[in-house]
Amino acid sequence: MATFVWCFGVSLVFLSFFSCTHVVGADTISTIISGFRAEDGSKTVMQEGFLIVEADSFNDIRFFGQHFSSNVTISFTRTAASRNSPCDDFSRTEKFTAVAVTDASAVIPVKFELHSESDIYFVCLKEVVIRTSVSESGAETAIEDIRWIHQGDEPWMSVKVKAAYVETTLLPLPLEVICILCLLCLSGIFSGLNLGLMALDKTELVIVENCGGAKEKNYAKKIRPVRAKGNFLLCTLLLGNVLVNSTFTILLDDLTSGLVAVIGTTLAIVLFGEIVPQAICCRHGLAVGAHTIMLTKLFMVLTAPLSWPISKVLDKILGEELGTVYNRTKLLELLKVTYDQHDMENEEVRIIHGALHLTTRTVKEVMTKLEDVFMLPYDAKLDFDTMSEIMKNGYTRVPVYEGDRGTIVALLNIKDLAFVDPDDNTPLATVCKFYQHPTATVFNDTTLATMLDEFKKGNYHMAFVQEVQNEDDKDPAYVKIGLVTLEDIIEEIIQEEILDETDVVTDNVRKMPRASKVRQDFRAFAHDQEAHNPNRPAMSPQLQLATFQFLITTVEPFKGELISDTILKRLLRQNIFHVIKIKDASSKVLTLYTAGKPADYFIMILEGRVQVLVGKEKLIFESGPFSHFGAQALTDAAKPLTDDHSKQTPTRERSATMVAIPTIARLTKTARASFSRLSGSHPDIAAQKGSTFVPDYSVSLVTDCQYICVKRSQYWAARRATLMEHQKHRVGSTEDFFTKEWNQAEKSSHRGSIIEALETPQIGDVAPPSGGAAAPSDDDCVSRGDISGIEVEFSCKDSPNHVSSGGSPIGPTTPEEDRLLPTDNFE
Repeated sequence: MATFVWCFGVSLVFLSFFSCTHVVGADTISTIISGFRAEDGSKTVMQEGFLIVEADSFNDIRFFGQHFSSNVTISFTRTAASRNSPCDDFSRTEKFTAVAVTDASAVIPVKFELHSESDIYFVCLKEVVIRTSVSESGAETAIEDIRWIHQGDEPWMSVKVKAAYVETTLLPLPLEVICILCLLCLSGIFSGLNLGLMALDKTELVIVENCGGAKEKNYAKKIRPVRAKGNFLLCTLLLGNVLVNSTFTILLDDLTSGLVAVIGTTLAIVLFGEIVPQAICCRHGLAVGAHTIMLTKLFMVLTAPLSWPISKVLDKILGEELGTVYNRTKLLELLKVTYDQHDMENEEVRIIHGALHLTTRTVKEVMTKLEDVFMLPYDAKLDFDTMSEIMKNGYTRVPVYEGDRGTIVALLNIKDLAFVDPDDNTPLATVCKFYQHPTATVFNDTTLATMLDEFKKGNYHMAFVQEVQNEDDKDPAYVKIGLVTLEDIIEEIIQEEILDETDVVTDNVRKMPRASKVRQDFRAFAHDQEAHNPNRPAMSPQLQLATFQFLITTVEPFKGELISDTILKRLLRQNIFHVIKIKDASSKVLTLYTAGKPADYFIMILEGRVQVLVGKEKLIFESGPFSHFGAQALTDAAKPLTDDHSKQTPTRERSATMVAIPTIARLTKTARASFSRLSGSHPDIAAQKGSTFVPDYSVSLVTDCQYICVKRSQYWAARRATLMEHQKHRVGSTEDFFTKEWNQAEKSSHRGSIIEALETPQIGDVAPPSGGAAAPSDDDCVSRGDISGIEVEFSCKDSPNHVSSGGSPIGPTTPEEDRLLPTDNFE
């Protein structure tokens, strides 16, 4: 047995020797393989000394050794054997021929089939031996002897085969693409909600839910319960965002290569998962959050095992989340920076601004300084001058001081003067002691909010501001420095000045008078009338004021468009006021108007009562104060009497009526020229000069009476002065012009009265012929007559050329008298 084994080994050595030789005749070439390696490292790998290649694909393997030729052929077997052992009896792979050969190496493409992951392939080299044989005939024949020689079972001469790499995906390609798109959308949603929902403040959501629009209320109602769980929501959104971004990266990497996956993931997440959704949710976070609220709740449930514990830890560490709280300064700044965006009016913004400053501003900042306060001395008398001064300033509460203005002792309310008569000259101290209005005092650092609370209690609406003054050599003292009222605080709130109907200035700081508010100065009625009319009874200022108001508002001839306020006040200060005592007056004086007798004057009863006898039926009624008669005597003249009326009138009355109507023919040349000029531009005035008012009623006094009597000439003097004032063609001032006109009117009226007394027929006389009464001759030195029981003397030199029986000159012959007729030329 040992001999057999030895013989078998010798045989193998012999065969191995010959397998490495190529014999041609006597020459032998041996190919020696020392090792090999793979040309393409991407498909092969060295592991534990073995070359591992992929199955079912050609792999270029470079063999190293000696004596390589283009005929080198190899094969592989899975049977292990020693080097130079024959491989003829082993199963082998297909044969592989060299494609690139050098003397020291050869590149041979090889391909393996995978039978098992543990299979090892060994190299078998093809040996070709050419022998020459000689036939009997002597011919030589070349015989190829092919044998396969095993190259050994060392690791560096062995090859392991692995399964070929097949590119596969985690999911089917369409499904994986859909998942990638969905994950990208979820990434954008989580990123946007993280900004949109977390940026919604809790306080803001409550405000929107309570006072927003219909849609906004619905959105806020859906979001607020979720937003209330601030840290839980934050953890859910962040975990969800990280989860989808990681999954998106894995799927994209599975679908592409590593570099493409990195670049693609970065661009997709940044662009579509961060920038775009956050830009949208930044402006429409409320709507987006409301529409995705169910998805948010779903992820809150899915991530609850991890996100809920984390949120509780954050709540414990950071505390409960609070909504945004604005203090006064921040709220004011918010109104300023959002001025162009909010829909609030400027007045509303100012009111909010003022209300927010109530607790920071003090009464010293809004008070009226004491030197600017209108006050009255404690020892003042409530006469017409004082009350007029109070009315002119327009304040409803007036401080009262004693001695120094800083010593406020009382407060006068204008309502306290309702039962005070200026004629009584009531001491101001009496009124103050009776009502005893409280005077409140506050310190200068009192805030407006505190002051408003005090005013709202209703005890007082005015307070004096005091401060402590420290002097080196004196003890600290309280000194009043100003006055603050409820109106001051309200003005501070609305940031505007309140102008009521009694204010005469726009504010207490600049003291600018109101441009559109002209207050009447009642002190004009308190002038010393005795200085103007020393021989006449004086009308009290109160009565003057009442008369002025009644005339200018009720009696048509005295309204503002005909006689100005200034002229009417001057007129009331003239000698038109009369006081009649019944026991001291004659019967003629008691009769103010006689029916059928011409009258050129206007009368208004101020005090007392009169009896009026009207018409043929002799209807009687009584009239009292502020009844007036004879307004037509000033403007609208009575119609001329007809013949039928003349026939029915007694002789004496008919005679008086007839001569009472002057004609243009009886006027002087100067008067006719005046009427001619007048008819061009003032036809109404001309008509008044051509006729006389004849009342159809009689008026007589029944009690002591006070009344005013304005004659026609006096009225037209006032009218001319008003025209001059309106047309601003003044000779001197309006006052001087009125004085001149009034003096001329008085002179004319006085002369007319004397002439009327001289020409009035006595009882039983016959009326003069139609030619009128004869003018007095120059030889008549003096004529005497009786006017209301008064002896008067009239000089012939002062008499006019023609006199109307109505009592006024028909034709003035002097320039002064001619000016009594109004014209269209006021130069």
